[in-house]
Amino acid sequence: MARLSFWKANQSKRPAGLFLGESYAWVFLPQPGKDPEVLQFPIDDKDWSALMAPLSQRLGPLSLALVLCPARYQLLTVDKPAVPEDEVSQALVWSIKDMVSEPLDKLQIDYFSPPVAASNKLTVVCSAKPELQALVKAADDVGCELMGISIEELVSSRLWGKDSPARLVVSHVPEQDLLLTVVREGELWMQRRVRGFRELNGLSEQDLTYGVADNLSLEIQRSMDYFESQLRQAPVASIEVLVEGSGRALSRLLAANFNQKVNYLETDSVAGTFARLGLAEFAPEVL
Repeated sequence: MARLSFWKANQSKRPAGLFLGESYAWVFLPQPGKDPEVLQFPIDDKDWSALMAPLSQRLGPLSLALVLCPARYQLLTVDKPAVPEDEVSQALVWSIKDMVSEPLDKLQIDYFSPPVAASNKLTVVCSAKPELQALVKAADDVGCELMGISIEELVSSRLWGKDSPARLVVSHVPEQDLLLTVVREGELWMQRRVRGFRELNGLSEQDLTYGVADNLSLEIQRSMDYFESQLRQAPVASIEVLVEGSGRALSRLLAANFNQKVNYLETDSVAGTFARLGLAEFAPEVL
């Protein structure tokens, strides 16, 4: 599968992107002729109607492109089963049965593969099926629907068009681990989570100079080395920084350590950006 999606629905309602974090959800709402809105709503995992009801009351019936934060899914790398393509999904259940602690019937499972033709690896996405089912029902109860569900890693590839060169993206949603991805020509080539930077958005420029930028540079270099040596690809054309707070200052500090150009991606909300990218994933015509 080129794109991960658990459900797809006809877009008969107002389209919007929804990023589902741990404590809050962010909605990206296009508005013809005006700037889009990014709205934030609290989450109660035990009562999804507490999210969907006020969302619907304020914005009306919506067709939502959902993007999950990493706390709501698990990524596993496995060998591609030696079965016909239409049997891969079923075979993956046996590939991961000893890698997960939850009962398999409680997991929603999907997968994606890297664009490297010679690769025999698949990345399996596991998410809690009861949680997703409860969310879908809560949306349906208030006249909303889910047009599709994706994850941060995959929607990152929607930052640029199909003809874009390879770029390494440094993205950070507050209170989450850092995400490093390499995207090229609208495809995800590699992804990696890096611990130790959960409070990156709250650091001052002075804080960043005390080793943080240099430590991050080492992690970026490791990812670029993997892309070049293990995937046998040409160096990335640029490094793109999608970080709130002192993201612009971080870009300047990183630029001193690399030959590639380092660009700051303007944003008021990285979570809101991921909500927009989710909408670009499933309904690009509305953007």
